[in-house]
Amino acid sequence: MTNDEKREAYRELRLQVDGLAAVGADPIAAMANVAAAVHAAVPYSSWTGFYRVVAPGLLRVGPFQGPVACVDIPFERGVCGAAARSGETQVVADVEAFEGHVACDSAARSEIVVPVKDAAGTVRAVLDLDSHSAAAFNDVDREELEKLVHRIAPTITPV
Repeated sequence: MTNDEKREAYRELRLQVDGLAAVGADPIAAMANVAAAVHAAVPYSSWTGFYRVVAPGLLRVGPFQGPVACVDIPFERGVCGAAARSGETQVVADVEAFEGHVACDSAARSEIVVPVKDAAGTVRAVLDLDSHSAAAFNDVDREELEKLVHRIAPTITPV
C-alpha cells in the first residue's frame, strides 16, 4: 500500500472504531471489536491484537485476530515488552534483528506495538501488529495507530 492508501484506510478505520469504542461498557468486548476492525483495515498485518497488563511487568494476550499467540510476555522481553516498559511506540522493520524478540509466529518479519495508556499515563495494554513482510510498518502506521489508540484508550482502560 502507498502512504496515501494507508492514510485513507486509517481514516475509514477511525470512523468505524469511533462507533465501536462508543459502546464501551465492556473493555474486553471493545478490544475484540477494535482488533477485528484494525486487522481488516490493515491487510499487511498477519496478527493484530492486544496484550493487557495483568501484573507488574507482565503482559497477557487479550482479544486478537490471527494465528495462535504467546500467552504471557514479560516487560523485559520482545517488542511488546519494550513498548510497555518504555511507554513508546516500537516500529521494528526486522524482528530477527530485535534483541530479545519473542517469536510467537515464526513467519513474522516486522512489527509495530503501540502502548495504550490510561488518563494518568500508565500503560494498561499494548496494541500489537505483526506482518509476514519485512518493513511493513512505517511512520504513517505509527502516526495513525497512535491516533487510534488515543481515541480508544478511555474505553479500554480502567478508570
